[in-house]
Amino acid sequence: MTSTGVTDEAEDSGPGGYAAARLRLLTEGARSGPPRRRALAELTDGWLAGLFGAATEEHTGISLVAVGGYGRGELSPRSDLDLLLLHDGRDDKAVAALADRLWYPVWDLGIDLDHSVRTPQQARKTAGQDLKVHLGLLDARHLAGDLGLTASLRTAVLADWRNQAPKRLPELRDLCAERAERQGELQFLLEPDLKEARGGLRDATALRAVAASWLADAPREGLAEARRRLLDVRDALHLATGRATDRLALQEQDQVAAELGLLDADALLRQVYEAARVISYAGDVTWREVGRVLRSRSVRPRLRAMMNGRNGGKPVAERSPLAEGVVEQDGEAVLARTARPERDPVLPLRAAAAAAQAGLPLSRHAVRRLAATARPLPTPWPAEAREQLVTLLGSGRPTVQVWEALEAEGLVTRLLPDWERVRCRPQRNAVHLWTVDRHLIETAVRAAGFTRRVHRPDLLLIAALLHDIGKGWPGDHSVAGETIARDVAARIGFDGADTAVLATLVRHHLLLVETATRRDLDDPATVRAVAQAVGTEHTLELLHALTEADALATGPAAWSSWRGSLVADLVKRVSGVLAGEPQPEAETAAPTAEQERLAVEAFRTGGPVLALRAQTEPPADSAPAPSSPSSLSSPSSPSSADGPEPLGVELLIAVPDQAGVLPAVAGVLAMHRLTVRTAELRSVPLPDGVEGSVLLLDWRVAAQYGSLPQAARLRADLVRALDGTLDIAARLAERDAAHPRRRGVEPPPPRVTVAPAASRLATVIEVRAQDAPGLLFRLGRALEAAGVRVRSAHVSTLGANAVDAFYVTRGEGTPLPGDEAASVARGLEESLRT
Repeated sequence: MTSTGVTDEAEDSGPGGYAAARLRLLTEGARSGPPRRRALAELTDGWLAGLFGAATEEHTGISLVAVGGYGRGELSPRSDLDLLLLHDGRDDKAVAALADRLWYPVWDLGIDLDHSVRTPQQARKTAGQDLKVHLGLLDARHLAGDLGLTASLRTAVLADWRNQAPKRLPELRDLCAERAERQGELQFLLEPDLKEARGGLRDATALRAVAASWLADAPREGLAEARRRLLDVRDALHLATGRATDRLALQEQDQVAAELGLLDADALLRQVYEAARVISYAGDVTWREVGRVLRSRSVRPRLRAMMNGRNGGKPVAERSPLAEGVVEQDGEAVLARTARPERDPVLPLRAAAAAAQAGLPLSRHAVRRLAATARPLPTPWPAEAREQLVTLLGSGRPTVQVWEALEAEGLVTRLLPDWERVRCRPQRNAVHLWTVDRHLIETAVRAAGFTRRVHRPDLLLIAALLHDIGKGWPGDHSVAGETIARDVAARIGFDGADTAVLATLVRHHLLLVETATRRDLDDPATVRAVAQAVGTEHTLELLHALTEADALATGPAAWSSWRGSLVADLVKRVSGVLAGEPQPEAETAAPTAEQERLAVEAFRTGGPVLALRAQTEPPADSAPAPSSPSSLSSPSSPSSADGPEPLGVELLIAVPDQAGVLPAVAGVLAMHRLTVRTAELRSVPLPDGVEGSVLLLDWRVAAQYGSLPQAARLRADLVRALDGTLDIAARLAERDAAHPRRRGVEPPPPRVTVAPAASRLATVIEVRAQDAPGLLFRLGRALEAAGVRVRSAHVSTLGANAVDAFYVTRGEGTPLPGDEAASVARGLEESLRT
């Protein structure tokens, strides 16, 4: 046994000596990574061998065996010990007594133990029934006792594994797939499980098992290094938390990064993602090879002969052409025998496009050959290369696996050098499902479904690929991306006009959704600003498709029928401006007949009047049928199974003009757990002959849980909130105290800014903050305290982030002067920080 410098002390001093030596080993700054794991395994080997020797004088017919991760010698600081006490079938009481003398010292030290006591026959039988047991036994390693007994078990287990490979490998593949479905993909998760997620340590172990079957082998390049990186991260995680955990939680990532000497948590995640990507790709290649081998074995020689006979004695064609230099073979796209990558610089893109169009994976051997021998493309690219890239991006879902194959061998960064900065880059936003690079590919996949609705599908697909390319650089990624997009477009051969369109699409890829959800679309200045930024109807058409593709590729929280309807409405208005259609003057629209009736009823009763209706399409100009306060009822939340997805519920409230309406309404809605999507407030003059005015609030709301509350309850609480008998702040505080939210990562501080030149009718104040119950209530109170009048509010929530825009004026209805607007913004920000 190799000495670690502390092994002898552990053996001589018993459990106490082992514990001290173990602690010293784990706190040594000079030893980490594989050397520390080996040293810890050797230290533990020596201690357990000493326990075994002290517990029995038998040296034949019984042995102590390490299995699983311990069998591989991969002991992390808090790893459990997988041990098998192997015996030849001797007296059960003697074996049980020996087991107790081995297991109890381990438990006494607080070390987790996975143990079993079996004969070789029992071990093989159990392995035959339980795949996980069989996998653990493949790494069996002798610790003490009868070496021959351990060696014979290892030989038998390996022979069983190889003989049963046609049955067990599909079982193992299904096990890996089920685990991936449950745990997700390690290369994209913000809080990944280093062992269980796809591309994690269990998948790496599965690839070792496939290799041990002799049926197929995993790509070895980079695999050992990727596995080592994940083990190093797990070691640092154990030391940082003091627990046997494999989940890399957000709150521990900075500490783990520091333990590994990395710059920050993003650098840590990027290393983890890179390692997981190597293992995932190796798994894809390996399982395809396993399937190919098993399929070929299932075809009997006689059947092959019969099939050959049907073709006039000629062999069955094994290759079919896909493109110049590319053929299909055994379910993969491979290079033709006549292909000459060294003379054909377009071949990598042509092969990738042909594979994606055929829905086939690109052979690893083909990709490796292309990476090793293909000539670089000239600058600018020839037209065929550009067309093949567009074809690849327009192939839909098959694009993903082909792109991953190109990335695995470094071909993507060779074609697009700027890709390196976004490769495996994490996005610390719960809305995003993917890393930056995968999000770009997912956007192209989504955009491929929209190519029939735009006049230039090639520009749409390239814009989808490049729209977030600026996230690899500091500052506003849209601004940086515009510069990169110009460079890339020129390099791949687009002319000046197309390059300008691509630059515009990248620069303004967030313009439509941000404007539609955060600005007043009835304000002509809003529509004119978008039209000026976009420039042409064709660019607007492309931007509309890119906006939807980007949002769909981001995640479920980024797109909905409601957002889609707002964007479509904005596009329609902007298209009219670009087409030269006359635009309405900047004036407040006249109230509808229904709104006037609600206003009169509110004035007559001296209190609020409410009306509710579900919206399953963009709201029409007409208002809901009139309802008296006493007869209002609240509909249940509509189900998407019964019809179109609801856009929310329109809530119309008419209230006699008075101070404090916005915080009162927002607070009551927060108390009833209603999410506000948009909010418009305006003063409605009463009909001729009636003195006074009424505030009309036209909002879109949605229930956070279950059904909407009854309108009568909303009205009763609103009456109390307006007359001061309902303390909303106290009620919200009581609810928060009764159901405190789990503390997570500290969010960034709120930011409140004045949007310059956003409207000629009002001053636009934009609030970016962590979303929380009652946020709009707090903002309403702060605006009331500032003495400004809220004309409308546009609320947008993405994940945990709220972005709310308020159109505010002075009491007489004019925009705020610059210094006053800045003062209001500072006051709002301060109110959110306290």
